[in-house]
This record gives sequence, C-alpha cells and structure tokens, in this order.
Amino acid sequence: MITLESLIDLFPGITTLFSVEPMVAVARIALILLGFLLMYLGRKGILEALIMIPMGLGMSAINASVMFFDPLNSDNATRRVGNLFLEPQAGATGDAIRNASDLMTILQIDWLQPIYTFAFSNGLIACFVFMGIGSLLDVGFVLARPFCSMTIALFAELGSFITLPIAVAFGFTIKEAAAISTIGGADGPMVLFTSLKLAPHLFVPIAVVAYLYLGLTYGGYPYLVRLLVPKRLRSIPMSPPPNQKIYTSFEKMILASILCVVLCFLLPVAAPLIFSLFLGIVIRESGIKPFQDLINGPVLYFSTMMLGLMLGILCDANTIMDPKILPLLLLGCLSLLFAGIGGLLGGYFMYFVSGGKVNPVVGIAGVSCVPTTAKVAQKVVSKDNPSAVILPAALGANISGVITSAIVAGIFCSLFAKIVN
Repeated sequence: MITLESLIDLFPGITTLFSVEPMVAVARIALILLGFLLMYLGRKGILEALIMIPMGLGMSAINASVMFFDPLNSDNATRRVGNLFLEPQAGATGDAIRNASDLMTILQIDWLQPIYTFAFSNGLIACFVFMGIGSLLDVGFVLARPFCSMTIALFAELGSFITLPIAVAFGFTIKEAAAISTIGGADGPMVLFTSLKLAPHLFVPIAVVAYLYLGLTYGGYPYLVRLLVPKRLRSIPMSPPPNQKIYTSFEKMILASILCVVLCFLLPVAAPLIFSLFLGIVIRESGIKPFQDLINGPVLYFSTMMLGLMLGILCDANTIMDPKILPLLLLGCLSLLFAGIGGLLGGYFMYFVSGGKVNPVVGIAGVSCVPTTAKVAQKVVSKDNPSAVILPAALGANISGVITSAIVAGIFCSLFAKIVN
C-alpha cells in the first residue's frame, strides 16, 4: 500500500523542499535557475565557458539532489538532509563527523569526496590550474614593456588593499579580511590558496564567491571601461616599442627560473603556487613538447573542469544562506570593482607618463584574470577603433597582474598567518 511516507522516500529531492525553512527552499530553487543561467551565458561566450558550464550544472544538480539521511549517531533521532556528492566539513570535528570511521564512510559514499579531500581542499587543483596557466603565458609581452606592465599591475591591486580595512569594519577578523580581499586580485587559484591558509572555515564561500564574480568580470568590466575612459582615449592605437628586443626561449626560461627562486625566497608561504606558475612558464620555454602537451592539455583542462564542477557542487543553499555570505558577496564585488578602477588609474598614469602613447584601456588588463581582462581590453578598443591593436600590451599587464597578485597574497599570508584570532 502506497503511503505518504513511502512517497516522501520515493521522491526526496522534492519533498525535502517542504521539510526545510522556506527561505532555504527558495534559495535552492533560485540556485537551480542561476546554474542554468550560468550555463547559458557560458555557452553564449558572455562568461568563461570552461568554468561556468560545469559550475552551473553542478550548482543546479546539488540543489536538486538533496535527500534524507538517517542520523550518524544514536543520540540524535532527527533525520538530516544532505547529498551524495560530498561533505565539505568532512575534516571537521563535531556532531557531523565524530571519528575517522565516519570520514572513511563518507569517502566511500560521496562520489566526489576523495577529489575534494585530497585535491581541492589542499590547493592541489589550484596548483595544477596555475601550472597550466603558466604554460600559456609568454613573458615576452612583459619584457617588451616591463615598466608599463608592472606599474599597471601594481595599480590593479588597489582592490585588495582597499577591501582589507572595509572587511575588518564589517566585523571580519584580519585573517578573514585578508582572505576575502584577495578576490580583488582576480586570480582564482591564488584566492583558493590564500583562503585555505588564512581562513579555512570560510574557504568554501570565498571560493564560490570569487569564481562566480570572476566569471562576471568578462561581462561587467567593458561597462566600467566605457564609463571611465572617453571614446577618444579608447581609440588610441599602440605601436610596438622602438628597438624592441626579441627574447629567445632560453632567455625567457632563465628569467622565469630566477624570478621563481627570488619570489620563493621572499614569500615561501606562497611558494607552491609561485612554483607551479613558473614551472608552467619554464616548460613552455624549454621546448619539451611532451610536457607542454601534458600541462596545457589534459592537466589544465581536466583541473579546470573539476574546479568548476567542485565550485558548483559546493554552492548549495545552506552555504549561500550562511549569515556571513551576504557581506562576502558585497565585499567580493567591491574588491573587483576597485581592482578595475585601480587598473584604469594605472592606465591613465602610463598614458600621461608616455605622453599619450599608452591607451588607458590597457589598465583593465592589470586585473589578473588571464587572459579574460586582456581580451576585454582589446574587445572594447576594437569597437571604437577596429585598426587599434593593444592586445600585446594588455597581455603584458595581464601576466604582470598574475605575478603581483601572487606577491600580494604571499605578503598577506606572511603577515597574518601567525596571528591568533
């Protein structure tokens, strides 16, 4: 005989909507729809498809697949709700996870749990992504305009430095504020790494917010550029530097190796990501084709896919409804906004220093979302002056932005990691 209880057990994804608080149920439905929207925008090329499509599908699936579980211990008779994907707090202590046996049970049941536990929550995937990014970077663009590139990149760190005191004013600790402020660096792997070091309890929401907003930079930054840079300046063409030296792959490899060692000396706390980035660059310039094909092919794309998928899976309604998430949403937005403004200020600075030879739009590429912001700069300029090519200069600022964001994150970790909250 079919009873109400049997129907509840038959379709728990639907019935769990009515067993939780109305706000959580509404949030679940909203996140399912948001996941579909992210997939659509990724497919249309408005947002970064490599991240947004797996993230959007994961976000929709995780909020649809909530089910009932029996309590983990006999002391609590209340049925809990959860999913079979993963348990973000599997390493925590408390009522949910009491001992190693519970952890091993979760590792066996939750199908993405081993990847999350052994590759995501320790920053390994972030290092793989950074390695892949490095294998795509040509430091020759930086060497062509070193002063311009690094100056713009430093200006673009404005978002991180402004957001830090604002986050403290919102009531976050200095370590939490530093982790949140790195969202302005617009460097996803670095945000993951820094939040794990400084605020592991906020790692999941910071990661979700960071990548959600990084995907939106491609759609939002063109409006910021058009607002702050007049058309006559956006149309300025940029010629290659006079007497530009052509650097060999060997020279680029030596430079990358030296820079890697120097930065590891200065900022050992960020050495894993610094090493991963420059290892990718060195492999690119070394001419070892099997390594190149491995790093910028399977390693990069599989890591990116799993990164997007994990971020989507972690974006369940309970995480989003955490009271600390709303300030995070606001602070992440502010951080990226000020980063874009800072980058454009750097573009204006170089415009005046160069006597009008540098297009200020290059400044937006100082925000180190490689190569998204460089493509944004070229796309905006091409609409006003189809013959203007600023992509080489934008890529130089973009690559420098990656390096400066690693430096800033390393400084934050070095300054605040030992502080006891």
